[in-house]
Amino acid sequence: MKSSSFNSGFPAGNPIANIFVIIVGALAIAASIVLGFFAFVVLGSIVLIMASVIGLRVWWLSRKLARQSANAPGGVKPAPGGVIEGEFKVVADDREGE
Repeated sequence: MKSSSFNSGFPAGNPIANIFVIIVGALAIAASIVLGFFAFVVLGSIVLIMASVIGLRVWWLSRKLARQSANAPGGVKPAPGGVIEGEFKVVADDREGE
């Protein structure tokens, strides 16, 4: 036959020791939750700052490259409507036999 006790989960039969264990456990869990929250906030802040720095750098470089290509000799400058105007000449027509 199995023998089981009501206090099998606690280390001592003393009620004062059991209350002490519960209080210490609750404080440990609360401290873990608070430290975890602050660690999450710190890591989230670092990720947000790094993402904004990288995004700003990519925007700056793309803006700089667009300005350089527009100022280059022979560079294509789009019209205000977004259409590139120009002339073309047909060099050879490969569809003669069709």
